[in-house]
Amino acid sequence: MHFTEAHFENAILELFREQLGYDYVYGPEVERDYSEPLYIEQLRASLQELNPLLPAEAIEEAMVRIRTFEGGSLVQRNEQFTDRMQNGVEISYFDGEEQRSAHVKLIDYDTPLRNRFTVANQWTVEERSVRRADIIVFVNGLPLVVVELKSPSREETNVSEAYAQLRNYMQEIPSLFVYNAFCVMSDHASSKAGTITAGEDRFMEWKTADGMNEDSRCANFDVLFQGMFEKTRFIEILRNFICFSKDEKESVKILAAYHQFYAVRKAVVSTVEATETDGRGGVFWHTQGSGKSLSMVFFAKLLQQTLSSPTIVVLTDRNDLDNQLYRQFARCAEFLRQTPVQADSRVHLKELLAGRQANGIFFSTMQKFEESEQPLSERRNIIVMADEAHRSQYGLEEKIDAKTGKIKIGAARLVRNALPNATFIGFTGTPISQKDRSTREVFGDYIDVYDMTQAVADGATRPVYYESRVINLKLDEATLRRIDDEYDILAEEAEEYAIEKSKRELGRIDSILGADETVASLCDDIVKHYEEFRQYEQTGKAMIVAYSRAIAMKIYRRILEMRPAWSEKLAVVMTSGNKDPEDWRAVIGNDARKKELEKEFKDNDGPLKIAIVVDMWLTGFDVPSLATMYVYKPMSGHNLMQAIARVNRVFGDKQGGLVVDYVGIASALRKAMNDYTIRDRRNYGDTDVSKTAYPEFEKKLDVCRDLLHGFDYSGFFGDSDLGRARAISGGVDFLQAPEREETKKQYIKEALLLRQALSLCQSLLNYEQRIESAYFEAVRTLLTRVEGKGRISFREINERINELLKQSIKSEGVINLFSDVKEEFSLFDPKFLEEIARMKEKNFAVELLRKLIAEQVRIYQRTNTVRAEKFSEILSNAMSSYLKGLLTNEEVIQELLKTAQEIIQGRQAGEQMNLNEEELAFYDALTKPEAVRDFYTNEQLIAITRELTEALRSNKTIDWNMKESARAGMRRIVKRLLKKYDYPPAGQEDALNTIMKQCQMWSENN
Repeated sequence: MHFTEAHFENAILELFREQLGYDYVYGPEVERDYSEPLYIEQLRASLQELNPLLPAEAIEEAMVRIRTFEGGSLVQRNEQFTDRMQNGVEISYFDGEEQRSAHVKLIDYDTPLRNRFTVANQWTVEERSVRRADIIVFVNGLPLVVVELKSPSREETNVSEAYAQLRNYMQEIPSLFVYNAFCVMSDHASSKAGTITAGEDRFMEWKTADGMNEDSRCANFDVLFQGMFEKTRFIEILRNFICFSKDEKESVKILAAYHQFYAVRKAVVSTVEATETDGRGGVFWHTQGSGKSLSMVFFAKLLQQTLSSPTIVVLTDRNDLDNQLYRQFARCAEFLRQTPVQADSRVHLKELLAGRQANGIFFSTMQKFEESEQPLSERRNIIVMADEAHRSQYGLEEKIDAKTGKIKIGAARLVRNALPNATFIGFTGTPISQKDRSTREVFGDYIDVYDMTQAVADGATRPVYYESRVINLKLDEATLRRIDDEYDILAEEAEEYAIEKSKRELGRIDSILGADETVASLCDDIVKHYEEFRQYEQTGKAMIVAYSRAIAMKIYRRILEMRPAWSEKLAVVMTSGNKDPEDWRAVIGNDARKKELEKEFKDNDGPLKIAIVVDMWLTGFDVPSLATMYVYKPMSGHNLMQAIARVNRVFGDKQGGLVVDYVGIASALRKAMNDYTIRDRRNYGDTDVSKTAYPEFEKKLDVCRDLLHGFDYSGFFGDSDLGRARAISGGVDFLQAPEREETKKQYIKEALLLRQALSLCQSLLNYEQRIESAYFEAVRTLLTRVEGKGRISFREINERINELLKQSIKSEGVINLFSDVKEEFSLFDPKFLEEIARMKEKNFAVELLRKLIAEQVRIYQRTNTVRAEKFSEILSNAMSSYLKGLLTNEEVIQELLKTAQEIIQGRQAGEQMNLNEEELAFYDALTKPEAVRDFYTNEQLIAITRELTEALRSNKTIDWNMKESARAGMRRIVKRLLKKYDYPPAGQEDALNTIMKQCQMWSENN
């Protein structure tokens, strides 16, 4: 017996009932208005229980507020509801004597088990269409979680199908998602949770049920459900771990990942303990890109509740980091219930701290503490959150200046002196150095560690790979001797110190890296590497890290000389100075220009593709689609790790980020990894693509060759587009043969892995490897289009294959697998059917036709069950004979073409009788018994059809097929009509059953 989607649904419901203690209701048995997604009866009762001092008038006013929203979009309404869910509803009501105001709680967060927890299945909502979600999780009658399941035993459905279904529901029944906290999708093998604004790549597994035992390999479905829906934990997630991050452009709804949830809770416990002891809250190390800034927001929110409104000071060591972190907190101001403030100066910070005894979130840089040694505030309820808590300026010790004899106080000591009774907690994306004792003295030891290995395994980040392209600099010996001679001559006329100073300055690395010839070699290689290997990777975003501001300008101008059309594609992002040359200003611009460039670079569809940077944008700046970084600046330690993490963000099917090294940072990378976890050092200590992705590419290339053994695809290596097109369709045809069914499945999987490896190591491949991998990808693409769901567009296939060819072999030729088909085709296009019949690749033709006709059968099943049975019978018989070898390719194509003609004729028959699709379906149901035509003329049958269709339409009841009483009512309507027209008794039961089956299909699809 197959373990179907229904079995899986029952398993989840059993888990909720038996292990989590939820009440259960079966949707169709709840008497309700299907246009209302709320469980009204339970909601009203819960509000009365949670707000016992309020009269019925106040509860009814709260009910109105819960169902009324300002603003049109689903996200806007969901944002309003989320605020009401977390903070309650402010209402005004008339108590019979006067107007009063009140605060109505929707959820009891202080006593979680006081709430009502209910799980329901088959909960119908009628809006733009009628839809039934698999499972809804209610709290106090609010439908907070939608769970979409897919059959574990059907290969063609998976968690991606569940995501597509959820997106469809948001379009068709948006009112349900107004009340949505988050969604869950599961196919048993993979279970993930995400919000209504999350792309599929941002749905995350929940890998531990209790925060202690982690399922690090593959999160089982019950781990997610027990981890997120244990009642107390579920309520805490709803209150403190869901927020909106808003700016002027968009609102993004954030659900904390499991590592953020458990780590933030530990951090709060550690901080509370520190307020009562030595003030050292510890260090929170979560690798770059894993959501550290948002973890700080969640920490601030939970801390406010736990410590009863502390004042929070967020400390960074650079203005740009201060701005970035401040902006993240500002975007979440409504969640935090207060507006963060940036301190302009030490005096301003003192005023901010003195002006209150509680609350407040203030941002400051370390430099403001150097302005004085006097205390800013002696309050104990101040919590200092230090970002990147292990930089050198966090020293506690005093140092003596040997020349002046002055005592220089360490920055950490200055902060301690300024806030003597505060509690300190450090947040970092890179680990503390083994030698860095001062960080531990200031903050204490690690609270929680979330390393690169775990982040990549969880899909929170992508791995970063490394490619060495160090410029081979050759210094001309004769020129060097001439330089030495020139210095000897100058020494006779100049002071010795001036000669030595000149030698030191001109011997610096920037003189070498900034030389015109060196920059020219660099730009030649970057442009070639980008155009040939990286411009088609994701959105084509790349970053060039220059050694200095002057070199950044040289790179910019050299590239524009080479590619004048790149004026919008290329930009320089760096600080400006008063001594900058006049002609720099037009390129660098002011602060407003930098903000505009930031928006453009973050816009995936924007023209700005390549940013040249020096220091700006190398920390705390996120562009998820950024996949390539060209490094022309020696860096080390955490600065290096912070910089290369710009390319590790999750985006679509991005396999990883690529760092292209022009200055030899390999040894610095290895040294920087010394402070990482053992498994990080093992997994990412050496990520050279020549040692990682390239061997994997070679292995997968060999596998694809083996899977196509026996088929000659040498035509793809020629100059003819037609020859390449035939090689592609021939390869698809070869793999479509019935005896190669398993080979085909394996090929699709292995060719995808080949493409993933290829995306990281293209520049290491020779011409033949690039062409051959392009061929294998073209065959895979066409196979998946033919095997996949939905109607195929040959225009889409051609565009995709041409794009691949452009990337790999620079061919501009147009490939038309069907030369006459220019647009998306119709199954009913005679020219298309003729084209298929003439195809040389018969296996391919059979699969194309089978897929297209099967799709038409599915469409008919929604509207006309009689014709669907007929067509599917023809289809299954033809395919069965084909697979058994009873029919040749040519014969089965003819059978399938006949089926196509049947479909065409069926449509034409309805048009001739002036019947629409609904009426034709019931006409077919009435005339299914052969003897019926002997009793009636066709005109009478059409008249019966129209009356029957109208009667059923006017008596349509939602969910009639779920309720026996409704179903019985429908049967009575049909019986009375058949009796009225003296329908033959011998065919009456058959007609009745067929009509009822048609009604069910009709109802479900309307």
